[in-house]
Amino acid sequence: MRSRLFVAGLAAFLILVFSSFAFHPDWGFFAHKRINRLAVLTLPPEMMVFFKPNIDWLTDHAADPDMRRYASKNEAPRHYIDLDNYGPPFDSLPHQWLDAMLRYTDIWMVNAQGDTSLLFENQRTVPASRAYKNWFARQVLPAFYQDAHALNADSLSAFLQHNGFAQRPAAAFYHEHLSEHGILPWNLQRMQRQLTEAFRQRDSKRILRLCADIGHYIGDAHVPLHTTSNYNGQKTGQHGIHGFWESRIPELFADEDYDYFVGKPEYFADASTYFWKTVFKSNTMVDSVLTIEKAMHLTFPADRQMCPDMRVGKMVLAPCREFADAYQKALQGMVERQMRAAIHSVSSAWYTAWVDAGQPDLSRMDTPLLTEEERKAEVDLQKNFEAGKALGRPEEH
Repeated sequence: MRSRLFVAGLAAFLILVFSSFAFHPDWGFFAHKRINRLAVLTLPPEMMVFFKPNIDWLTDHAADPDMRRYASKNEAPRHYIDLDNYGPPFDSLPHQWLDAMLRYTDIWMVNAQGDTSLLFENQRTVPASRAYKNWFARQVLPAFYQDAHALNADSLSAFLQHNGFAQRPAAAFYHEHLSEHGILPWNLQRMQRQLTEAFRQRDSKRILRLCADIGHYIGDAHVPLHTTSNYNGQKTGQHGIHGFWESRIPELFADEDYDYFVGKPEYFADASTYFWKTVFKSNTMVDSVLTIEKAMHLTFPADRQMCPDMRVGKMVLAPCREFADAYQKALQGMVERQMRAAIHSVSSAWYTAWVDAGQPDLSRMDTPLLTEEERKAEVDLQKNFEAGKALGRPEEH
């Protein structure tokens, strides 16, 4: 009887400790770095001449987007999309950034007397006019990635006057609801366009930064728990599963057991459609990720689920190797398949941007040197990460 009580108490203690144990967010720094590094090795020779000399930089900076979450509140939504808040089915979910922002954004004005009122409600039911779309694209979309949500009141007044509205705002701002549930596939569309333009301009420094970043976000798109509001099992009593699936398992087994041969990159005829298919496919795996882990906690010996482990110079409790191996086998190799798919997708996105830019000659591009300002920014980013707290929704990892 005492033995059974001890095991039950131990299990409860381990679950409590596990709930407070924090892996690095998203695939983990280890997996993100592996994905970017291995993606380089799949590229054609015309790209390899530039990417191979910079492979260490692309590897080292694969986790930069995670580190930026400790400095900017706008960073976190770029890593996920809670698809369950839109469906299924997902037939009405806008796939283009402009259409999505129009549907989930309100425009507010402040008149000369200081009164605030809603000027344009989101376009969830009433289609936006062409004139409003054009103004919105010029004035609101560029402001999305800025901390302030203020809009140019003169521009808004000119638009209103030209289209027969009586209001004359002294100030204006917008409030968007889209980032409440994440913007991952829309962010990937934007970054793909930026990367294509960087190749077209042959801007080596910008190419590397965008390649490192888009590699990270594409990696996130292949993680099922980045496509659901139950991202860390917090709704089903499975807090900590986020780090277990995407950090602990790859760190234990990826370099020992995974087959990293993924073949040559492919060209995306429609990158936007490809990104959406990726997150939709990842989302179909959410139920398996959660239900299998829950069942294993009930059947696997409680005293062999959590084990001491050294992480970042500290002794912590983490899922035991035996338990993690049993989980990944029960998932029938899902983690390995998704990591392989991420490597192929990253190299394909880089390749597609290069082709769409006209396949510029990369052989004569120099390895860019950081300016003092850029070096300082990197140091500050590292300090924020080491000393700060991730800005974003609670229980993220």
